[in-house]
Amino acid sequence: MEEVRNQSEKYLKAQKRVEDIKQFYKHLVVYLLVNLFFIGRRIYKDIIYGDSIIDAFLNLDNYRFFFWWGGILIFHGISTFGIPNLFSKNWEERKINEYMDKN
Repeated sequence: MEEVRNQSEKYLKAQKRVEDIKQFYKHLVVYLLVNLFFIGRRIYKDIIYGDSIIDAFLNLDNYRFFFWWGGILIFHGISTFGIPNLFSKNWEERKINEYMDKN
C-alpha cells in the first residue's frame, strides 16, 4: 500500500513539474510574439516620424518593455528550472572524460 502511495505522489509531482515547464514555454512564446509586435510597431512609428532606420533600431526606448518583461521571464525560468550550476562536479567529470577521449 505504501509503495502505491509513493508512486502516486511521484506521479503527481512529475505531473506538476511538466505543467510548470509547459507554463514557462507558453510564457516565453507570448513574450516573444508580443515584444516582436510592439518593438516592430515602435520602430515603424519612429521611421514614419522621420528617424532613420538605424536611429529607430538603436533607440533604446523601443526596447524598454522588452527588458522589463525579460527580467520577469528570467525569474520565471529560474523558478521553473532552478539556477544553472555551470561548474558543478557533474560538469567537471564530463569535461575530464571529454578531454580523455580526445587524447
